[in-house]
Amino acid sequence: MATAAASAPSAEPVVIPLIISVDDHVVEPPDLWTSRLPAARRDEAPKIVRRKTKFAFSTAGLKIEKDIDDGEWCDFWEYGDLSTPFPKTGAWIGLDNIEWTPVTYDQLHPATWKQPERLQSMTDNHVEVSMCFPNTLPRFCGQTFYERGDRDLSLLCVQAYNDWIIDDWCGGAGQGRLIPITIIPLWDPELAAEEIRRCAAKGSYNVTFSESPSKLGLPSVHAKGHWDPFFRACEETDTVVNMHIGSSSQMFSTSLDAPFCVSSTLTFSNAMGSLCDFILGGVLARHPKLRVAYSEGQVGWAPYVLERADKLWKERGREGVFGVDLPEAPSSYIDGRVFFCIFDDEVGLANRERIGMDQLTFEVDFPHADTTWPHTLKVATDICAKAGLTQDETYKLMRGNAIRAFGLHRYGITS
Repeated sequence: MATAAASAPSAEPVVIPLIISVDDHVVEPPDLWTSRLPAARRDEAPKIVRRKTKFAFSTAGLKIEKDIDDGEWCDFWEYGDLSTPFPKTGAWIGLDNIEWTPVTYDQLHPATWKQPERLQSMTDNHVEVSMCFPNTLPRFCGQTFYERGDRDLSLLCVQAYNDWIIDDWCGGAGQGRLIPITIIPLWDPELAAEEIRRCAAKGSYNVTFSESPSKLGLPSVHAKGHWDPFFRACEETDTVVNMHIGSSSQMFSTSLDAPFCVSSTLTFSNAMGSLCDFILGGVLARHPKLRVAYSEGQVGWAPYVLERADKLWKERGREGVFGVDLPEAPSSYIDGRVFFCIFDDEVGLANRERIGMDQLTFEVDFPHADTTWPHTLKVATDICAKAGLTQDETYKLMRGNAIRAFGLHRYGITS
């Protein structure tokens, strides 16, 4: 792990190249599953149902009243025993606010779920390429299909989503501009491995996985051998494992009555814990070709965590003491293997030499509340200037590192 100080601000303003955003989201269209599942299972497919609804907020949380004559129209995703209102916070652009109030697809900005409008919004925002995570019903790593439905139906839903994002959302005019991130059947690592290979054969080389599967009720990454079939399939196909904050279905907070801003400030905690698991749990040591990426986790926290891990390894973690037996120092697994992404992390950029400039990528987070759209070019220019990035460093952050990290040459993106 390098220790040189960050360079001083450049005297000449840098030029921001066309941006590659490694963390955006796509709102799943209402007919995604009803149009793709086999006819015999179509009645059980996830579907959108429009209801008149009232929302009420209190200290006890959100109260939802459905089918109320004087309510507002709201679109609900319904799947098995799940009936959940469309999450306005997941597609806030163009809306008046980001509170939990009723919303329908008719009110959404078309760029959130229609490909032509998305491509135009990217062009207008100085973004050439976008990697797209799930957004609404599947949640960030497809955990909905693990939690509900019989396994055969759940697998069909996973495969339908993957076919849609590869063939439709990222196909046609989106080829080479919209990069698919697929989901897996979390309940079965062997099935997950098969789905990784199936999707790679269709031209997709990114998968979203839980930052902490144990919080979903699944074996942790420390469970000996459990996830190995999945990780081996990722190695074999050169598929990158992407872990988005919240993919454990939990966000860290200090107490039940803490304001949401506390949790929002501490979102990086999920990525921090996952990084410790993957390195200190030996996942990266056992799978030397595996690459992982942390989405929306920022990076300013990483220098200290790696420093601390290295010191513990040197003092107590080389022969199984404290349950860790790594052949190399924890920080040695970062270079070329672990990638972070930022949208406003000035501290992380100031410490870039301690992390490794080659490990940092950029995100727009469209269409979530943190998105820099439609002012991403200005935001990018400002953060690069404040950090004193050189032109070469700016290119790496905004574009070059993503091409290398995610093997985007496979989509015709080489420079």
